[in-house]
Amino acid sequence: MMEIEREGERNGPPLGADISVLPEGCISDIFSLTSPKDACRVCAVSPIFRAAAESNAVWERFLPSDYQAIIARSSSSSDSLNLCSKKQIYLSLSNNPILIDDNKKSFFLDKLSGKKCYLLAARDLSIVWGSTPEYWSWVSLPESRFPEVAELHDVCWFEICGKMSTSMLSPKTNYAAYLVFKLRSRDYGFDNPPFKASVGTTGGGEAYEQSVLDLGEPSLDDQILLPEQPHISCPKPRKDGWLEIELGEFFNEGGQDDELQIRLMEVEDGGWKSGLVVEGIEIRPTMG
Repeated sequence: MMEIEREGERNGPPLGADISVLPEGCISDIFSLTSPKDACRVCAVSPIFRAAAESNAVWERFLPSDYQAIIARSSSSSDSLNLCSKKQIYLSLSNNPILIDDNKKSFFLDKLSGKKCYLLAARDLSIVWGSTPEYWSWVSLPESRFPEVAELHDVCWFEICGKMSTSMLSPKTNYAAYLVFKLRSRDYGFDNPPFKASVGTTGGGEAYEQSVLDLGEPSLDDQILLPEQPHISCPKPRKDGWLEIELGEFFNEGGQDDELQIRLMEVEDGGWKSGLVVEGIEIRPTMG
């Protein structure tokens, strides 16, 4: 070992140079090629690393290229965010979704990757019989981020569809779509038969289709069946107090403007359904 060290002393510095000797701008360029999580971690290494990792140059790279145009579509938070550093903007968009497009969409960033995410409000969805008060009503709930949510009174034909341009999403990203909802205490009609969900684009390619098992909390029997039926989805609680159920996945290649279509329906059984409260459909990157 000593011979190796002496050889290094004779022939120059050892391999693995200390990047802290580089100019701060060069260090920032290096950190901008990592990830938001890595940039936060290196802040604890040294003051030099902290200054470089928190620079606007680094966090500008982590933000979507069109983030300013998206913020401008919000009527409430655009002015305050424009005064923040790029890191503050990133963290704010990760932790505090903003309402855009006349409060019909909620936009936020995936905190680990910086990928774009949206929650399409119920008002931004196509709901069959949604404008008929006997079947659906529009109510305000304090726990919702939107001014209105859709509450189901009674229907036998259940169909909800969401659409958006794939150009609004991050390219080269695998996304999943989720129905965000609640159930009233006297709900019925959601346990049998399974609902059908599909996610796909109009430009071609195979649509992802699956059965949605009981919108209520999954029973023990449901959990036993899941490993044998990979295309069955069950509800999960969210941190915001709502429930979500996965409707399907799709890969957004990017580079072209296509239309994403998400559908949830049950129209074959003819049984009546009631007690569902729909906040919207969320589209966010998968964990993988």
